[in-house]
Amino acid sequence: MTMVPAKLALEDGTVYTGQAFGARGEKFGEVVFNTSMTGYQEVLTDPSYKGQIVTMTYPLIGNYGVNSEDRESYRPLVEGFVVREMSRIPSNFRSQGTLDAYLAENNILGLEGIDTRALVRRLRVRGTMTGILSSEDLDDASLVHKARTSPNIVGRDLVREVMPEKSFTWTEGFNCSFTSQPLPARPARFHVVAVDYGMKWNILRCLVQVGCRVTVVPGTASAEQVLSHRSDGIFLSNGPGDPAALGYAVQSIADLTRKNPPPIFGICLGHQLLGLALGGKTFKLKFGHRGANQPVLNQRTTRVEITTQNHGFAVRLDDLPRDLEPTHINLNDGTLEGFRHRRLPIFSVQYHPEASAGPHDSSYLFEEFAKMMG
Repeated sequence: MTMVPAKLALEDGTVYTGQAFGARGEKFGEVVFNTSMTGYQEVLTDPSYKGQIVTMTYPLIGNYGVNSEDRESYRPLVEGFVVREMSRIPSNFRSQGTLDAYLAENNILGLEGIDTRALVRRLRVRGTMTGILSSEDLDDASLVHKARTSPNIVGRDLVREVMPEKSFTWTEGFNCSFTSQPLPARPARFHVVAVDYGMKWNILRCLVQVGCRVTVVPGTASAEQVLSHRSDGIFLSNGPGDPAALGYAVQSIADLTRKNPPPIFGICLGHQLLGLALGGKTFKLKFGHRGANQPVLNQRTTRVEITTQNHGFAVRLDDLPRDLEPTHINLNDGTLEGFRHRRLPIFSVQYHPEASAGPHDSSYLFEEFAKMMG
């Protein structure tokens, strides 16, 4: 196999040299890292990673291949993918192909063979940075200049690049190749409108499992369009980028909260947008929370939940309006991970209770949503 050189340049002038895999080309994005040991296909296909070059901290990636069941959207949406070593021989009975071929098929450039520990340490100390990943331009000075002049993720509306163009109905529950039959879902008792800002498919599967018929609407839908479906509940999805750049979404949610809405549940970007719509403020984290091992304290039960997270922005705890009660706190840095409205049937969390490949400590939140509707 011929090794093709490739480079990653950061806006601070640091350049990492390795080998390309997957596709060839050049992409810019916010360089971030994920600490999960498994679930790389879910990371690749999570629309929340649009606009980002993702570095995996686990040293060997691709060892169990890829398959059609573990996708969170139609295709990978990361701008680039950086690993210490890419496994060329997958070993898993569910595997339907290699990571290398999967990225090549979907025009995603990968970089392997660099010291990912050094890269992650730099991002932890200095914060996430814009970077350029290239197998075409290998001139260090040129790449650093491109990294410094490429658009920053702050203020960019990336939701319009990943949301659906029109409404549709979702009916699929869980179906895993470990079992001969699909996992049973409850009969559909509730109708939920899910506002899609870049939603992971597993969220929709979780809603179906707890007895929901789901109508998905684009993230640009107005309050009137959402309420016209006369649903039992409203779900606000995850998605990419800066919540403060999404004025249309904030306005729509604010309008919803003033119209005696049915129960509302938000996750990740949906949580941030709810916070803004209800009078809170958001800020950019230094290097974000991305991984499957973030400890969160549920303040109502005093139990600690291990959670999957993927976000670079957060709702300010200190500026939380009086109408909002903090319910979950990140035990690593004390940031807000969830809140509940004191009067209205509204709650949200920053992390991902639907997480695949796990953990599943927080899946009870979908049950809580169903109880609020029932």
